[in-house]
Amino acid sequence: MAPTIDLVADIGESFGAWTMGDDDALLEVLTSANIACGFHAGDPRTMDRTVRQCVARGIGIGAHPSFPDLVGFGRRAMDLSAEEVRTDVLYQLGALHAFAVAHGTTLSHLAPHGRLGNLVATRPDYAAAVVAAVRAFDQDLIVLAQDGELADHAREQGLRVGIVGIVDRAYRADGTLVPRSEPGAVIHDTAVLVRRAVRVVTEGFIDTVEGTEIPIEADTLLLHGDNADAVRHAQAIRAALTEAGVEIAPLHRVLAARDGRGSTSCRA
Repeated sequence: MAPTIDLVADIGESFGAWTMGDDDALLEVLTSANIACGFHAGDPRTMDRTVRQCVARGIGIGAHPSFPDLVGFGRRAMDLSAEEVRTDVLYQLGALHAFAVAHGTTLSHLAPHGRLGNLVATRPDYAAAVVAAVRAFDQDLIVLAQDGELADHAREQGLRVGIVGIVDRAYRADGTLVPRSEPGAVIHDTAVLVRRAVRVVTEGFIDTVEGTEIPIEADTLLLHGDNADAVRHAQAIRAALTEAGVEIAPLHRVLAARDGRGSTSCRA
């Protein structure tokens, strides 16, 4: 059986008169989308337009909740309580859900953004808070996460989990991402990104900054949209995956195929 993979990107991250990324071009490559919900980026008009564009293309719609950090684009650590994380995530789910319903669809998944997304992989209290929000909102929602606390807790609570491979970010040997504040944290070389993407999907490994490799069974590849080369990188990755015999498929189909054969995803 040919390997299958979902392609997802963070989109709808403009705010007011300020534009982030080329969402129109990026949407031609994707099968899923993580849409900003107003806390790190996004506003009602942007959310409405982005959901409408996804529906027109048949792209799966996911919430991309963040710390309440518009100034820092959700990438700064914030000392929130677990209850604040739970209610902030629930609030953002509700906001995006309203636009999904208005356009005749519903949410398919949730993927925490930025610093919140990093911390839920290592902090059990934040992971439990996000899971509690998802369970209260819709237990059929898929939780997108790296291997770690959020993925583990979501599975324990009976939620479906999609493991995310992030090929444009450097990994450490423990499976965590190198912080953006450190040199080499973000990979910009198209050839390197393509090679990493194909290897993750076809071989199940990704290189680390320590010079080792760790196992990863990704259900979706995250293609970041917040840089000038994002569309070119995404197009090159999709073309290389197709050439390698990989089927690009919506997230629910990827998970169905994985569940049918059993998952071997493990924490590094």
